[in-house]
Amino acid sequence: MIIFIIAFCSRITSLVFYADMIKIENYAEHSLGNWIQLSGAFVFYLLSTIALQSAKWTIVHRRLLTICFIIFVLLISFGVSYTVSLHNTKNTLTMFLIGIVSVSLFFAIEYREILAIAILVVIVFILSMVLPKITSQEKIMNVIAAFILGFILMGFSRYSYYFKSMHFVRLRQLEEKNLEIQHLNTQKSEILAFVAHDLRNPLNNIETLSKLLLAEDKQHNEAKMISTAAHQAKEIINDLIEAAKLDQTTMHTERLAVVPFVRSILEKWRANQQRILNFAGANETAFAHINRSKMERAIDNLISNGLKFSDPEQPLDIELSIHKQSVCIAIIDYGIGIPKKLQHHIFDQFSKAGRTGLKGEKSVGLGLHISQRIIAQHEGKLLMKSEENKGTTFSILLPLA
Repeated sequence: MIIFIIAFCSRITSLVFYADMIKIENYAEHSLGNWIQLSGAFVFYLLSTIALQSAKWTIVHRRLLTICFIIFVLLISFGVSYTVSLHNTKNTLTMFLIGIVSVSLFFAIEYREILAIAILVVIVFILSMVLPKITSQEKIMNVIAAFILGFILMGFSRYSYYFKSMHFVRLRQLEEKNLEIQHLNTQKSEILAFVAHDLRNPLNNIETLSKLLLAEDKQHNEAKMISTAAHQAKEIINDLIEAAKLDQTTMHTERLAVVPFVRSILEKWRANQQRILNFAGANETAFAHINRSKMERAIDNLISNGLKFSDPEQPLDIELSIHKQSVCIAIIDYGIGIPKKLQHHIFDQFSKAGRTGLKGEKSVGLGLHISQRIIAQHEGKLLMKSEENKGTTFSILLPLA
């Protein structure tokens, strides 16, 4: 198409400035060459379009078409040089060299193919000396120029082919590595889920037995420790299972009123512990597309985090507001805050920012990572603002429905 456009512009120019153009030496040959360029470029454009769209064209057919086009490019560039140089091509090689460089850069040609094309170039160059009346010395110079051009075509083409092949090999290696990583990630998730499920059953038994012991003797400290440890282990396992599920499942959402949804979560927390949970959110008309169980898990993680790192006497504030096209659920604690050096790592999986709670609660660094992933699946954002010894605010931004 580029060749066609250039040839077409040349044809239009010759028509507009016809009186001046016909004065150019060998104008008839230039005009004939221009018609060959126009018709040839158009035919190759049509053929290549058909070849790309038709399943009947095999790789061999397409390669043959490509080689024919390469020969066409070299011949028309040689034709221009031949006409401009007044049939003594060694005098003006600019266009032919442009054709050679173009072929070398834009086509990845196999060794045998480029060798055959280079031989063809030499033959065409030598045959071009038959008609013009030039001296023997000029003929010798033309033969030397023919072999030099053939060598340049071979050298440029192989050099370009080397870099194209290396690039192709690296891309294939990268694709294979990506597939291997995906396979390993799938295996990791499957093993993680399998181990977590198998661990949960014995832990349930341990927790049940410890509760039976506590029912008989509420002051049984060892039973309390066993029950607490089993509960913490179950929480860790639930996090592991959730982390594995996030990589595998497709999430389904429904249009929910946000205020009643958040209130229902807070009521469960108030029923199970004595901490003060304040809620401020009078906008009952805020709706969002939410997966109930997953979003509840994300909010639970953030509330648990706030309670874990603040004193029992301090309240936890949950505020709901509207910001532009998003509903914001802010969970605010007034605890120990997060050190600046850890703030960049808090959302990482198995984060090194995981810390022990004020009552010795263990963390494997999964809770905030899971919350962020769940909120991201809702096309929302989880933001954090924290200052040491003053508290932390986690803000969930969800698109309004």
